[in-house]
Amino acid sequence: MLHRAVAGALADAKAEDIVTIDLDGKTTIADFMVIASGRSKRHVNAVAERLLKQLKDDGTPALAAEGRENSDWVLIDAGDIIVHVFRPEIRALYNLEKMWSVEAIGAAEEQALAGED
Repeated sequence: MLHRAVAGALADAKAEDIVTIDLDGKTTIADFMVIASGRSKRHVNAVAERLLKQLKDDGTPALAAEGRENSDWVLIDAGDIIVHVFRPEIRALYNLEKMWSVEAIGAAEEQALAGED
């Protein structure tokens, strides 16, 4: 499952504050949006690189990856899942969770989707 691979790669890269927003029935751009934070530009880039490698290894290469040059905000389009990795200050500025104004999947559900028990 693609969401499990994304969640696992983010966890392996020590991404912080991972939130999944279920987009089913709300838009046709993707089924899920995953938002995560990295502690610094270097960490944001490392998280993005880890995710891109995991997607490639699983045979699901990202359709697009934007923002790696600056690493304040990296967007990865994995088809059914859009992933945003932010530095905390940039994440607070854009506040995508509020913009989408939908219920985010909580930490317990996130762990279950990642296959963690």
